[in-house]
Amino acid sequence: MPPRTPLPPYRRLPLLVTADGDLLDELLRLAAAGGTEVELAADPAAARARWTPAPLVLVGADQAQACLRARLPRRPRTVLVGRSGQLDPGTRIAELIGAEHVATLPAAEPWLVDRFAECAGEPPGGGPSRVVAVLGGRGGAGASVLAGGLAVTAARARLRTLLVDADPLGGGLDLVLGWEQLEGLRWPGLTGTDGRVDPPSLVRALPSRGDLVVLSWDRGALRHLPAEAMAATVDAARRGRDMVVLDLPRHLDDAAVVALQAADRALIVVPAELRATAAAARVVAVAAPHCADLAVIVRGPAPGRLKAGEVARALGLPLAGTLRPEPGLCRGLERGEAPAASGKGPLAALCQRLLDELTDVPAAGAA
Repeated sequence: MPPRTPLPPYRRLPLLVTADGDLLDELLRLAAAGGTEVELAADPAAARARWTPAPLVLVGADQAQACLRARLPRRPRTVLVGRSGQLDPGTRIAELIGAEHVATLPAAEPWLVDRFAECAGEPPGGGPSRVVAVLGGRGGAGASVLAGGLAVTAARARLRTLLVDADPLGGGLDLVLGWEQLEGLRWPGLTGTDGRVDPPSLVRALPSRGDLVVLSWDRGALRHLPAEAMAATVDAARRGRDMVVLDLPRHLDDAAVVALQAADRALIVVPAELRATAAAARVVAVAAPHCADLAVIVRGPAPGRLKAGEVARALGLPLAGTLRPEPGLCRGLERGEAPAASGKGPLAALCQRLLDELTDVPAAGAA
């Protein structure tokens, strides 16, 4: 199938959440003074899909209680804003919704203009990164192997890459790469994070080889991954990496939803089997509301001769690619060889094409 046209550079815009017309007019004026456009949402329902990816979120005092009831995930760079007299007791509600600052107009106008100006100066995409999420349509579909292959391929292309294991039941992406012996921070060390993470500090702390850095799980007791920790990590990754690959669980918890909402594209890996397609339909129904660009990767073999196009049509998704059987891949994984590390074979070819669609950076030789 012909490759899709690479995604054009774009800019993630600040998000204003308010139904107060007068407050909106004031914020639009301040955004214009800061040199940026904005996205608008009248309520939390309209804001949900754009909540995590936005570089800055301003919640009007009129929507603070609604945002609290909607249980939107905590995220960095959230500001509660209103006029003098609207925000009492503003500090308390700001803490409850996870706002880092309370901006009272008109006194905070210069400060808000500076925040908008910071967004105007950010590179396209709200940061330098492209973010791709990978999910399995059923257990054992091969999502983790594809995620690992994408990350390895991106690193071979000299892209600073972060591979994030968001599946606590997946066994660990460090094992997929053969990195289980590498020292470095794992998720349990970041579960208390609820604010902005410094990108260089995060990269230095994680297991890495060359341009590839991995955030995975340790072998200790399973712990809950807070959505706040995921939001802070993805925010740091967007600011400090060229490519972010997210390996997500099929059963989306709050942290996985935050990650999926931040993705530019999500890929669902589905074996070419009838039951796998039926299972994947449930995953699609849950994932689709959180990512506008959702596509399917169909993995062979096809015991019943089910075609990739039929799987895609059954799921109502575009077909992003197919993956032919690769007998040597499983043997290599058991020996600790990272997927697609050689740059050869069906997986490596698919990963390179997917990478080309996300970026306009050509492939490079092995690191």
